[in-house]
Amino acid sequence: MTTTIISSATREVRIGFDQPFVVIGERINPTGRKILAEEMKNGDYSRVEADALAQVAAGAQMLDVNAGIPLADEPRILAEAIQLVQSVTDVPLSIDSSIVEALESGLAVYQGKALVNSVTGEDEVLERVLPLVAKHGAAVVAISNDETGISEDPNVRFEVAKKIVERAADYGISHEDVVVDPLVMPIGAINQAGVQVMELVRRLRRELKVNTTCGASNVSFGLPNRNGINAAFLTMAMGAGMTSAITSPLHAEVMQAVRGGDVMMGNDPDCANWIKAYREPVPEGAGGRRGRAGRRRG
Repeated sequence: MTTTIISSATREVRIGFDQPFVVIGERINPTGRKILAEEMKNGDYSRVEADALAQVAAGAQMLDVNAGIPLADEPRILAEAIQLVQSVTDVPLSIDSSIVEALESGLAVYQGKALVNSVTGEDEVLERVLPLVAKHGAAVVAISNDETGISEDPNVRFEVAKKIVERAADYGISHEDVVVDPLVMPIGAINQAGVQVMELVRRLRRELKVNTTCGASNVSFGLPNRNGINAAFLTMAMGAGMTSAITSPLHAEVMQAVRGGDVMMGNDPDCANWIKAYREPVPEGAGGRRGRAGRRRG
């Protein structure tokens, strides 16, 4: 069984075929969030802190931290955001940037073993990111696109993933520390997008023996009731072998789908996590009343 271990200074998360599904909270990302982007640019991380705490409270086992703000000092902002998040929560982090200097800055301050999000199949990117991942003993998300872009052919995406896994091995990075993102396409635009991802996840697990992740909300882009589609996608992806996803845990439908999927996959022994999350609390004093009512009189 392949297990990818990610850690903070005090907490460890295992992503694996026989492990509970790992939800990586997506909310700390200024893309499309103008207020958050402006705050982070100005060194105000109060919203970052609130998003971190809310996502962990909702059930995220990890958090993705992104500081991609145009014309901003991304290396500085990413490092400061990571330090802030690690000061208020103990969950491991995914350090998310396409800028190598920002990844370097984030890894330099990170406490624990991070997940670097991400590396693509372009030779230039591989040559810059993989040595950095190896240097810091991190794990890495491998995104299945290269110089030719994102192929609609799952066989092409598989070959890109295989190339990244093999190149990572050249730098001493085990396949256990490569988490492949097979790239989820909007199903409203590509009707077979879901089927393609399921087939690709099964093949990645069977042939490359790697764990997988994705930006789950991509599948529902442009559709109404997006959380319903996301929830359906996640349970089916789990059944196909996907082991983690970058998504928002703040939507009840999504977390119910993940927790229910864990139950069905046998990764929630005795349904303990499900019961903990959804058991209705006993009304105050109800236990005592039932006890008195149940006594037999002599």
